This record gives sequence, C-alpha cells and structure tokens, in this order.
Amino acid sequence: MHQHHRQRPHRGIPPRELRDLRIRVRTEHQTPEWRAHYAVRSGVEGTVIEFAHGHGMRCCRYRGQRKAHIQHVLTAIAVNTERLSGLPPTEETPTPRRPTAFQNYLDQREIPRRKSWRTLGS
Repeated sequence: MHQHHRQRPHRGIPPRELRDLRIRVRTEHQTPEWRAHYAVRSGVEGTVIEFAHGHGMRCCRYRGQRKAHIQHVLTAIAVNTERLSGLPPTEETPTPRRPTAFQNYLDQREIPRRKSWRTLGS
C-alpha cells in the first residue's frame, strides 16, 4: 500500500526576495539618517543594560507593581543625579552590614546564599 504524503505549503520569504531585502536594508544602514536614528536607540539600550546589570533592576526588592515602580523611579533619580554630578562612579565598596541571624545560620552550615541586591552588578 502506497502512503500518500501531502506536500506542505511553502512558508516564508522566497530566497530571491530575501536577498533583495538584505541588500536594501544594508544600503539603508549606510545612510546618515539611519545612523543618527540608531545612535539614539544604542544610547537607550545602554541605559537599559546599565539598569538591569549595574543596579539590579531585574529583581525588585518589594512586592507589588506600585512599590516596584517607586523602586525604579528612585533608582533612576539616583543614576541621573550621579550622571549630572559629572563625577565618575565611585569604585569604593560600601561597608558591609552585619549578617542577619538567617545569614549566620546559612554560613554555619556552609549553605551558599544569594548575592545581595546591592552587589548584583559588581
């Protein structure tokens, strides 16, 4: 008995059209207008990465959207103040807080603990 396979419809962009699209896009990337537009995007992307990695914005310290929003706004104010001051970011490490009872418990049993939100980017 012969099995009859149904041919699937072709999906996607045909190779010739894809090649033409790539050529057109690469040509557009050479224009001063595109470079100016991309420079703005690049600056924004850099700021987002700085917040995510340098200031621990992937994890919120508080629960709830309103409190998370307040954390984001206050962090943005701090970063903008630091940027406007014209001073380079401080390289000194803050004095560590004394461990909590729970942290002592983990340390006594040699159980690793997560990094503090203050040190996520360092």
